Amino acid sequence: MSRIGKKPIPIPQGVDVQVQGNVVAVKGPKGRLETRIPEGVTLERKDGNLVATRSGDDKAALHGLVRALVNNAVEGVTKGWSRELEIVGIGYRAEMKGKSTVVFSLGFSHPIELPVPEGITIAVDPKQTRLTISGIDRQKVGQVAADVRSLRPPDPYKNKGVRYVGERLKKKVGKTGAK
Repeated sequence: MSRIGKKPIPIPQGVDVQVQGNVVAVKGPKGRLETRIPEGVTLERKDGNLVATRSGDDKAALHGLVRALVNNAVEGVTKGWSRELEIVGIGYRAEMKGKSTVVFSLGFSHPIELPVPEGITIAVDPKQTRLTISGIDRQKVGQVAADVRSLRPPDPYKNKGVRYVGERLKKKVGKTGAK
């Protein structure tokens, strides 16, 4: 039995969950999310919680996945999700251009303009070296953060680039140190 799949999903006050076939619609104070669930796993309400059950042992891999996806949707519409990135390097910075575009200066010959996807908000701190990406869909927030990081991944020799806050990098020694 899946340890994660067995856990019930608590439904907080003000959150409405509707299961229709293989689509779970979660509506809360921050918005509305729909999650598709695969065949063989069903969701039932018990004592104010949602419980995922599977049809057989061949659906064991999907059991925990479905529970995690629905739990992420419930948490997203109540608290929301966010990722923080920091930009390290001389002259590297980001700034908002309107509300729908972020402009990055990352040491290239040109600035990089990144449109902000729908449902995502990006906040740039006053120093222009820290970004906060937030939204209700965990997968979308993580994907946008990964896309921003991929514009200039951290360099292992100089440790310059865009990285997640708290990310530990292993600094490599250059040519002179490798004898």
